[in-house]
Amino acid sequence: MPSLITDSPAAPTAHAPATLRPDARAGDRALAAWLLACCGMIFVMVILGGVTRLTLSGLSITQWQPLMGVIPPLDHADWMREFAHYKATTQYQVVNEGMSLADFKSIFWWEYTHRLWGRLIGIAFLVPFLYFLARRRIARPLVPRLAILFALGALQGAVGWYMVMSGLEGRTSVSQYRLAAHLGLALLIYAYMLWLALDLLWPRADSLPHDAARGVARWGRALAAWIYLVALSGSFVAGLHAGLIYNTFPLMNGHLIPPGLYPLSPWFRSAFDDVMTVQFDHRMLAIATVLLVVAFRLALARLELSPRARLAANLMCGWVFVQVALGVSTLLLVVPVALAACHQAGALVLFSLAILAAHELPSARRRGGAET
Repeated sequence: MPSLITDSPAAPTAHAPATLRPDARAGDRALAAWLLACCGMIFVMVILGGVTRLTLSGLSITQWQPLMGVIPPLDHADWMREFAHYKATTQYQVVNEGMSLADFKSIFWWEYTHRLWGRLIGIAFLVPFLYFLARRRIARPLVPRLAILFALGALQGAVGWYMVMSGLEGRTSVSQYRLAAHLGLALLIYAYMLWLALDLLWPRADSLPHDAARGVARWGRALAAWIYLVALSGSFVAGLHAGLIYNTFPLMNGHLIPPGLYPLSPWFRSAFDDVMTVQFDHRMLAIATVLLVVAFRLALARLELSPRARLAANLMCGWVFVQVALGVSTLLLVVPVALAACHQAGALVLFSLAILAAHELPSARRRGGAET
C-alpha cells in the first residue's frame, strides 16, 4: 500500500517525519482523526450489511433512489405501496408469502438503515474533505488519493444496487458473486482509508529495513491480503446460506474430509457454487489462517519491534483464536443473527490488526542489530 511520506524528510509538508512544526503535526492528526472516524462508520456499515443479509431484509426495498430514498414511508398508503413492490419479488412468493405488514416493516427498516448509513458515510467523508481542501490543510500528494476514496465510495453504492438487482431477477436471495464483490469493495475502501490514516498518524522512515525485517514486513502484507481473501470466502458461505447445514465441528457430514467435494464441472466452480465445498473450503482457510498467524508471530521473535507493531502482532495472534471460536459457535448454533454478526465483526477486527502490523513492521530491526 502507498506511503504518504515525501522524498525529502525536511520538507515542510503534512507527511514529513519528525522535523515538522507542531501545528503541521496537529493538522495531520486532525486529518487522521477524520479518516479513522470514517473507518469506524464503514466498520458499522459492514455489520449492518451482515445483519441485513441474515434477516433476509436486503430485498425489501426494490428501487434505488439515491436522493428520494432518504425519505421512508410516511403513512399507511406509502407502506402499502412499498409492501406491494416487495410482494412482486420471488423472495416474497417463495419464502415470505403471507407475511404481515408489521413483519415487512421489520425487514424494511434494516435495509433502510443500511442504505441511509451509506449515505451518511458519503456526507461524513465529502464535507470535511471539501473543508480541509478549501483551508489548504491537505498536502497535494494526498488530494488525489482522497478523491479516489470518494469515487470508490460512490462505486460501492452502485455495486450494492447491482447486488440487490440479482435478487429481484427470479431468485430468492442475491447472487453470492455480487455479494462477494460488494463486501470485497467495502473491505478495500476500509483498508485503503485506514492505511492513509496510519501514514498520517505515524509516518515511517524512508530508509529500508534490514533484509530479515524486510522479509517479515512483506509477510505481514501478504498475511493481510490472505485475511482479506478468507473474508471473501465467508461471503460465499453467507450468499449460499452454507452455514445452515453440516452444523458439526470438526467433522463435516461425519467425516474430516467429506465425500462429494468439488462435484461440479469444471471443478473450480464448486468453490463458489457448491454448498458443501464452499463450507469445507472456508473451514480449511480458517485453520490455515490460525497456522499462518501463529507462524508469523513466531517469526517476529527474532526482531525488535516498535511498541505498535508488537501490540498489533500480539493482538492478532490472540484474536485469530477468538475469531475461530466465533465461527465454530456460529456454525454449531445454526447461525443465530447476533453471533453471526459478531463473527463478521471479528473478521474485520482481525483484518484491521493485520493492516496495523503490516504498516508498522518496516520499522523492525534484527535483535542486537543497528537501527535501520
